[in-house]
Amino acid sequence: MDTHCICEIRRIYRAIGAFEAELEKLLGLNINEAMLLCLLSEKKNLAAGNISAELGLTCSNASKVIASMEKSGLVLRKISKQDGRSMTFSLSKKGTALLDKVHCDSIQVPDELRRFVS
Repeated sequence: MDTHCICEIRRIYRAIGAFEAELEKLLGLNINEAMLLCLLSEKKNLAAGNISAELGLTCSNASKVIASMEKSGLVLRKISKQDGRSMTFSLSKKGTALLDKVHCDSIQVPDELRRFVS
């Protein structure tokens, strides 16, 4: 039985875990929170459903990440004037400032992930 591909995926999965631990240590963010900041820096005023789809998270998980980031003051919620049930999310000044502090050369990227990062 050839298990090479499964073993390689296991190494990548462990490398992502190590990378997330580094993010937590340096920025106080888990990987989903960091991905949300990155996403909102590229695309402004996204609805929760779009965030969920873009990050590849369930709606429930995306909602938890958004709520955590709102509570930290890194993400802002804007309720639509036309439809009070509709809302979008964007980076706050604090979220933008945190992203401005991120320098990829200061974050330890495991060797297994380096080939995916330019």
